[in-house]
Amino acid sequence: MSGLEDDIAELRLRTLGLIADAGSGHPGSSLSCLHILAVAYRRVLRGVVEGDPDRDRFLLSKGHGAPALYVLLEDVGVLPTELARDLREIGSVLQGHPDRLRTPGVEASSGSLGQGLSLGVGLGLGLRRRGSPAHVHVLLGDGELQEGQVWEAAAAASHFGLANLTAVVDRNRHQHDGPTESVLALEPLADRWRAFGWEVDEIDGHDVEEVHDALLTRADRPRAVIAHTAKGYGVPFMEGDSPWHSVEDVALLRGYVRQLVGGARGA
Repeated sequence: MSGLEDDIAELRLRTLGLIADAGSGHPGSSLSCLHILAVAYRRVLRGVVEGDPDRDRFLLSKGHGAPALYVLLEDVGVLPTELARDLREIGSVLQGHPDRLRTPGVEASSGSLGQGLSLGVGLGLGLRRRGSPAHVHVLLGDGELQEGQVWEAAAAASHFGLANLTAVVDRNRHQHDGPTESVLALEPLADRWRAFGWEVDEIDGHDVEEVHDALLTRADRPRAVIAHTAKGYGVPFMEGDSPWHSVEDVALLRGYVRQLVGGARGA
């Protein structure tokens, strides 16, 4: 998938450009999950572009990663290009967190952390009840796993044997208030999921082959994919830095984007 790796660099620039133009947003959180979103929408999800009622569903529970989601929805043609601008502007379809009533391709509104997996459980149950072959993917932030509702949903998914549900954890180890393990420790994270009856896989969340294989693997029960990632992946001053969960320095970000755009034009 070398071609996809090359494309991700362009998707990263477009994501940063949206945030830089808005002067606010969550660049670190968007870039840590960009590979996961790119593989999902480019290589894994079935029927999404066509709007098939039996399409696979992708829920962005970590709603603050919305800029990356918007870029991918535009990239695959679900979000019209003329709408894919004006992030966080009043009246824009690109709100700071996804709004399914405003934005084409958004399966569930999110932003209040901890709720996405519950929505995924409900979708999984409904799709199974009507015999749909659709699979549900829910992307969670690791800081979000400090919410009790996540584990109530995990227990329910296991109890109901939802083999059509995959939870992907963006394990970048940072949240708004600092490193996750200093705010409220999550380890041993894989064992926690297993204790709730889930099959667990751990991968490099920036390796497109590993992400691809993990998203396509199926089991007789729900699966949790712990994707080890870096906050702000691909941006030297941002990578692995908790303050860049949101925009830490607007001028620095805008200057960096201008530099990348200038370099691309000169190539």
